[in-house]
Amino acid sequence: MNKSLSITTHNAQQIFTKVPEITIYFWIIKVMTTGMGEVFSDYLVNHMNPIIAVALGGIGLVASLVLQFSVRRYVAWIYWLVVVMVSIFGTMAADVVHVILGVPYLVSTAFFAVALTLIFVIWYRTEKTLSIHSIYTRLREAFYWCTVLGTFALGTAAGDMTAATLHLGYLLSGVLFAVLLAIPVLGYRFFGLNEIFAFWFAYIMTRPVGASFSDWISVPHSRGGLGLGEGPVSLCLTIMILLFVGYLEMTRRDVKEESGVSQTR
Repeated sequence: MNKSLSITTHNAQQIFTKVPEITIYFWIIKVMTTGMGEVFSDYLVNHMNPIIAVALGGIGLVASLVLQFSVRRYVAWIYWLVVVMVSIFGTMAADVVHVILGVPYLVSTAFFAVALTLIFVIWYRTEKTLSIHSIYTRLREAFYWCTVLGTFALGTAAGDMTAATLHLGYLLSGVLFAVLLAIPVLGYRFFGLNEIFAFWFAYIMTRPVGASFSDWISVPHSRGGLGLGEGPVSLCLTIMILLFVGYLEMTRRDVKEESGVSQTR
């Protein structure tokens, strides 16, 4: 009886799994979406009315989230569409705080860090877990996407702070955050760093890594970049994301068929 109940529970939970397995493909696409969101956001703001650009970004984010919440299982193209829209709108949110409201990058970075910490605290106090392997309910999914949006806003502000306020420039900022990204990776692999802490630490760091290097590639030489342009870089990254996501849709390499009830409590 208990075994039968366990199998039934497993099958029910498997239906509602709404996030991918964490594979090398996950991290590759994640970094590319951060870079694409950064430069495409800048492209939109620079080529149309900023208010309209932000409004379009917000509408796109809401529409993608509605689609994500409407499905009952993880669907690669829907999931990554939300991540892309979060990346674009998260960039815009961080830029609005600095450019429109005049808040220094150091202050906005601290603000988003506090906001993200509060999300984590509320999520944990409510659900007793921060594991992405436990995203089986609407509430946990809502916490998850709030956290993702917070990480993008924080990463954007932190990357801009090191590049502009600390005068490191985009290339050195990218190198700095790449080193910081290696900390949770090595800590988890060799020193027994908590899996959940390592994941979210790495997740936050991927944002300034991707954004800094994409800015470096796109901005003109006068700003310390390679000068390839926001439009071409955005298009190139978009094509690469589509290819990777299309591959995952066909192969389901990011779906573990027998994942079990592996949530961390």
